[in-house]
Amino acid sequence: MMLEVGIIGGAGYTAGELIRLLLNHPETNINFVYSTSNAGNKLYNVHQDLIGATEISFTSEINADVDVLFLCLGHGNSTAFLQKNKFSDHTKIIDLSNDFRLLADKNFEGKEFVYGLPELNKKDIISAKYIANPGCFATALQLAILPLAANGLLENDVHINAVTGATGAGTSLSATTHFTWRDNNFSHYKAFNHQHLGEINQTVNQLQNDFDSEINFMPNRGDFSRGIFATTYTKFEGSLEEATEMYKSYYKDAAFTFVAEQSIFLKQVVNTNNCLIHLEKHGNKLLITSTIDNLLKGASGQAIQNMNLMFGFQEDTGLKLKANYF
Repeated sequence: MMLEVGIIGGAGYTAGELIRLLLNHPETNINFVYSTSNAGNKLYNVHQDLIGATEISFTSEINADVDVLFLCLGHGNSTAFLQKNKFSDHTKIIDLSNDFRLLADKNFEGKEFVYGLPELNKKDIISAKYIANPGCFATALQLAILPLAANGLLENDVHINAVTGATGAGTSLSATTHFTWRDNNFSHYKAFNHQHLGEINQTVNQLQNDFDSEINFMPNRGDFSRGIFATTYTKFEGSLEEATEMYKSYYKDAAFTFVAEQSIFLKQVVNTNNCLIHLEKHGNKLLITSTIDNLLKGASGQAIQNMNLMFGFQEDTGLKLKANYF
């Protein structure tokens, strides 16, 4: 029997990617896509890549009995939505906002949200009913350092420089998302205090509770539409071969995270749910490069990956995607 799926907040970039994936997922049927501002409008009038793929319309009605509910709302809005709208006891919920990612926020009205990074919490995700999907930067940066933290090897400050595409800012226009500003331009923002640092520090302390150094994160806006490319370095006394073996061992059962021998680049992962990692040793520093698609492994693809785990499907079901390489 097909899973009946509901989507709340269906007009944004992550919802558009989620709809595309679900339409092509062999185990799901989209029951409704909720958007009060677009009620009655065809999905393809907003997400124009869906022309010919579906005749579903947005609705202002909610079916409280769906099997799984995806919340694609702005940060802070999932809490308000769930306070006003009740769903059946069997409905599993995957929230793509930051409302429930931190331990202080994971319990909400009797619901306990599990942090949905499969490379960290796969066992808990499989048995979970409620998932807090990780942030995009948080995904790329945690995957870069999980093996070090898991082996107690983060002993000094961690330095991160990462750049994200324009879709990371959402569909609403602002001074820094207009084409004329973004085109041929580059800038940093939220230096050292990006909101995803909370998730990253939480995970590091979960794996290595004696970590007391700084994670220095410099996020940047790039002149491209989608993807995250991150470089992370920290002190590491072992050899490159030891680091490579450690990373490959940690990710040996990961469905979408791979350690590459060659240098990596953004186009290898755009339009996929993959994370690629590359390691280099420079003196006593380990340089870790990680790259993901911010809308897929950083949002909607990871949400589908979590759904697959929660319902006992093969982890890569509906996610065997080819990169936009050329």
